[in-house]
Amino acid sequence: MADQLKIVTICGSLRKGSYNAALARALPGLAPAELKIVEAPSYAGFPLYNDDVRATSGAPADVEAFAAAIRAADGVIIVSPEFNWSIPGPLKNAIDWVSKLKDVPFKDRPVALQSCSTGQMGGGRMQYHLRMALQSIDAQLFGRPEVFVNFAAKKFDDKGLLTDDAARDAVKLQLAAFAKFVARVKV
Repeated sequence: MADQLKIVTICGSLRKGSYNAALARALPGLAPAELKIVEAPSYAGFPLYNDDVRATSGAPADVEAFAAAIRAADGVIIVSPEFNWSIPGPLKNAIDWVSKLKDVPFKDRPVALQSCSTGQMGGGRMQYHLRMALQSIDAQLFGRPEVFVNFAAKKFDDKGLLTDDAARDAVKLQLAAFAKFVARVKV
């Protein structure tokens, strides 16, 4: 489809076996035809953000590749767990690195959030904090419908497939609405 919107996914968990990684892998199969969903390059090797390093040496190549993937996308979906009631450190570090680039890749970029948790909250506190961090760098945040997959251990099978119909339907609703949002506000 020539007029597909390119969406890049960023997973807030570095574990391949995480529920959030499984949800991110499920997105292409749940997306409407107008979305082409691809995974962002890994941020696992980013050094801890230090402005002295950036000012002296510039951003590392993997930071630039991550930023380029975001810039090349029409929109971004971040799927992340909640660590200690907030954003996982490696994800926040990645956002900090790209926020200091000359051409901030999240600026004016449509962004949707999703989260999985084995608990009742489904990652809601993380999404709240992530919204604040992304707002500070001028991302265009998608509002509703929201996706919070709670009690995730009951909603994925032993192969990491999302099997819960209600969760799958919530994701499909969000992706359809996000497609319209991206088409309306894309840069």
